[in-house]
Parts: sequence; C-alpha cells; structure tokens
Amino acid sequence: MLCRTAAPALLLAAALATNAQEAPKEATKEPPKPPAWNVNTPPGVAKTASIDVKTGTWMSVDVSPDGKTLLFDLLGDLYTLPVGGGEAKALTHSIAWEQQARFSPDGKQIAFLSDAGGGDNLWVMNVDGSGARAVTQEDFRTLNNPAWHPSGKYLLARKHYTGTRSAGSGEIWLFHVDGEAAKNKGVQLNEKPNWQKDLGEPAISPDGKYLYYSQDATPGRVFEYNKNSNGEIYKIYRQDLSDGSVEPFVQGAGGAVRPTPSPDGKYLAFVRRVRNQSTLFLKDLSTGVERPAWSGLSRDLQEIWAMWGVYPSFAWMPGSKELVVWAEGRIWRVDPFKGTAADIPFHVKDTRELREPMRFAQAVAPDRFAVHQLRGAQVSPDGRRVVYSALGSLYVMDLPDGTPRRLTKQDESFEFAPSWARDGKSLVYATWRDDTQGTVRRLDLASGKDSVLVKEPGKYLEPRLSPDGKQVVYRKIKGGGLTSPWYSLDTGLYLATADGSGKAERIAKEGSGAQFGARSDEVFFTKTSSPSEVEQRFALTRLNLRDRSETEVARSDVASEYSVSPDGQWLGLRRAISCLRNAAAKRAGAIRQGHHRRRQDGRSARAPARRERRLRPALERRQQETALHARR
Repeated sequence: MLCRTAAPALLLAAALATNAQEAPKEATKEPPKPPAWNVNTPPGVAKTASIDVKTGTWMSVDVSPDGKTLLFDLLGDLYTLPVGGGEAKALTHSIAWEQQARFSPDGKQIAFLSDAGGGDNLWVMNVDGSGARAVTQEDFRTLNNPAWHPSGKYLLARKHYTGTRSAGSGEIWLFHVDGEAAKNKGVQLNEKPNWQKDLGEPAISPDGKYLYYSQDATPGRVFEYNKNSNGEIYKIYRQDLSDGSVEPFVQGAGGAVRPTPSPDGKYLAFVRRVRNQSTLFLKDLSTGVERPAWSGLSRDLQEIWAMWGVYPSFAWMPGSKELVVWAEGRIWRVDPFKGTAADIPFHVKDTRELREPMRFAQAVAPDRFAVHQLRGAQVSPDGRRVVYSALGSLYVMDLPDGTPRRLTKQDESFEFAPSWARDGKSLVYATWRDDTQGTVRRLDLASGKDSVLVKEPGKYLEPRLSPDGKQVVYRKIKGGGLTSPWYSLDTGLYLATADGSGKAERIAKEGSGAQFGARSDEVFFTKTSSPSEVEQRFALTRLNLRDRSETEVARSDVASEYSVSPDGQWLGLRRAISCLRNAAAKRAGAIRQGHHRRRQDGRSARAPARRERRLRPALERRQQETALHARR
C-alpha cells in the first residue's frame, strides 16, 4: 500500500515503483558476488614507483629497549635502522598504510597501526617483521597512537569518535595484546570531553600508575581552526589509573602536547609552542620545573585538527639521558639537558605498488546534456503531472512518460520549490538571484500569468498554498556564507495573501516545512531541537491561525520530514529513504515515533508507524535524463 500522505516527491517515486511492478516479471539469475575487498589486492592496473630518500615527512620514531635499533614509519611502511644511522631495513611492504610503530617492553614484538583490514586498527608482529596479526577489529571507531603497557600484555590507543562533524574527539582504551581481534573490544580508560574537541596521544608511566594524554582545552564545544597558539590550546592531563582521577598536569601559554615519560620515571618530555617555534620541553616530575630542551622541532598541529597526533611520537634512549625525535625531515638524537642534537642519517631505497587512477573523458561544456538531479518534484493533485526544478528552471511533465516542458519564460532568476494549488490550476514557487535576492511567486498554468506575491527581497523557501487558495505560507531564512547577509532580519514562517495584496505576517519565529492540511485556518510545521550534541528531535506542530495556539502532533528522533494529507487524516514521515504513515494527523495528542502513546480511552497503544515502502534513492525513468539546454 502506498503512503496516502507522503510528500508529492515521495508519491512520484512510489508511483514509478508501482508502474515498474506492473511489468511482466522475467526470470533473472543472481549476479555473481564480487570477491571480498582486500586492501592489498585492489582492482586496477598495477604500477610500481621507486623511492630513494634520505629525508621523510611526519615520521614517528621509537628506540628498542637495548638502545641499538631505531624504528620509524615512512610513506606507509615500517623500517628499522641502526641507532647510529645508515641503510634502513623494511619490515612491511604492502599497499596497506602502516605507521606509528612501537617496540614492546621486552623488545620482541612491535605494535603498529594498519588499515590492512579496511580501517585503522592495532596490529602486532615479531621484531623481524614476521607473524603480523590484528589485535583489534574495529569497523567503525578507528584507532591510532598505540602505546605499550609496561607489562607488555596490553596496548593503549586512542579511539576516534565523530558526531556531526568529521573533526571528532577521542578516548583512550586498553586492549589485551593476545585477545582475539574480532572479540577484543577493550576497556575504556577515560571519556571524550565532547564530540569535537580532540583527546589523544596516550603515554603511560614506567610503573604503570599514570596515564598521560593531550587534550584540546579551548573553551566551548565547537572545534575551530586557526586558534591562538600564543595562548593555551592543548593541555597534558595525568590520570591516576588506580582510582581514575584526572588532573591538568602541563598547561599554560604555548600549550602542551605529545607527553613522553622517561624510562627512569623522573622526567616528562613534551612539545610546547614558543611563539612560532615548536620546542621540546622537559618537566621534572619531582619538582614540577618545566624548561625548554631543544628548539629544532618542526611545526606542531595545535591550531588545526590532529586525529593522529599533534606531533609525531618520539622516544627516550634507555638511559633516560637522550631522546630520538623527528624534525625537519630528519631523525635527531637530542641531549635535552645540554640542548644539543645530532643528525642520525638514514637512507631508504624501496618501491611502492600503486594503481592507475580511473579516468573518464568528460565533455566539459556541451550544448545539451542529461539532467540527473531534479529538485522539489511535486505530483499534481490529480496525479497526472509532475513539476520540478532543474538547472534553476521549472519544468512540468505528464506522467508517466511525457515530454518535459518549461513552465516560465523568464531567465532573470533561478526558480525552485514549486507547490501545486489544490485545484491543480496554479502553483507557487520561490526564486533567487544573487544581486536582487529572492521572491515568492504564483503561476497560473492556463494563462501563463506570473504574479509576484512577496516583493521584498529576501531568502525564501517552501511556499505552500492554503486549501482555499487565498493564502500562502513560506519560510524566510538568514544569509551569510555564500549568500548576502542583507535582508535577513525577522526570519521565520510567514503568511501572506495569495494575490500579493497586503503585508505578510510572521506567524512563527522558527520552524520549517510549513504546510496546510484540510483546513485553511491551521498550519503544520516542524520544530527542530537538539537534546544532545549529536542528536536532533523533530516535532510536527499545528498552529491555529485564529488564536495562534500551538499543539504538538508528532515527535521523532529519526523522521526529519512530515507531510499532512490534503484531507487531514494521514501523516506521512520520511526517515532516510523510508516512508512511514500515521493515521492520526488530526488528533490533538502527540505521537512519538516508535514509542507507546496514551489513547483517548486511557489505554496504552503502539503509535502506528510501520514501514509502507522502501523508496528509491533517486527518481527513475526518462525524466531524470531529460536533455535540457545548459543555462548560464
């Protein structure tokens, strides 16, 4: 059964699906399933590139427990190097990207980060590169910055969390090294500060008592680029693993990142910005004194977002007298007590396997081309026609397979958001032009007369006519960014006469998707709220135009679009590409999607909200490929 109240665009897709179902069914064979994706054997034409380098970019460096061997990453592979420098030896050699390698406390294993399984996970291998295996199998929250627990039985790592932005936050988790990857879910050690401010770069004290990590400590919940590095962006926190208590441990001007405790437990090395220079610092763990140790570092990433770390990881030599760190493309042996550094030369001569990129010839500016994206498709009340916007103009087409034809003749502004009158004889739509901004208009389909209903410049969306055709409701929004900020005062939902006379009246300061049901004296619209940082709630509200009273009709955390049927008996909801219905649009009581509600007789009943049809993600058939003249 089709949704009786789905938006016209939904009905069009559903109608097309129905027509498709009426065609004779042909016996078809299931196509063979493609082989499972393997990062290291992707399809395409293979190509080999040679590399011969003595410098590298953003390299994590570690030192073996005996102090004889260095370990670093370069261009997605891992290498070992004698501590005095020389020819690097490859430990890994594949298309998978491997990085951030660390020696185990006994020097027999290496932990590293690899996307060989499809996403960034923790892996371990023998010190000679053999026996590589996954320790974790995260398929959503990826991991990075592995660090060994002093016992050698566990790995700490940063788990990446995203909410409404790709610039997410992190938490530190603990994983058993010998756990089965698919079941190794780990133990959470701390909690992300919010969904946008970073937390990461875990390190653990040599006695296993304290966890150190860096965290974006700037005010607010929203991540912002280009922060003031002369102030404080990041702090280093210390967490007592015996009771979970946390304290800011290194803070102040220039921030503090990449905590690295010394093997003897006496010092904490870290990176701080001194004006524009990232500088290696030491903190004496007995006195708390902090002092600069070497000013030769490359620029850290405090001002921007740094999922994999604000500075590449570095390491102490076993005697706690020197550090090995990457900077300016090279590996350095730094004496932090004297402030001196010596270059450790390295040479990598290797190859990388690549794939030729897929390229297709494109006609950049043909005179005619197929349009594959239709905006605001609306089926007429009698179900015989569909109107939509394509390339900034309105077109109408007879269903099911008519020829699209242009509705208007003007080329001064873009046309969008069409909506039919209930009698199907006219429609309203919005326009936009960068210099003069937008209007709301009404088009008489028989005569072609085009009337401007809202003449004042502005940014207008979603015009809808009342059932009696005498009023039009629309939304006014703010500008900014790509559009002019002018004419952006008093935004909200407006009601105007459908003949363009009189002055429009604001009926709500917020809301979207305003529409009429069966009556011309009430308007339905959607209110959006945010119960939490990563959640949104959508409530359909009925506004009585006589006394301005409001009643919540439906509420959902997943259905972001509502459509009230013309007879007011049904409520359509769009959830992703699913169409749902509720036979209660006219009831005063609120319906909560997927939850119990109280019936008028006092008994509990499940709010009717069952799936009617899986809609197609894009309109099929020939109108999607209508050949239209390219507009300026």
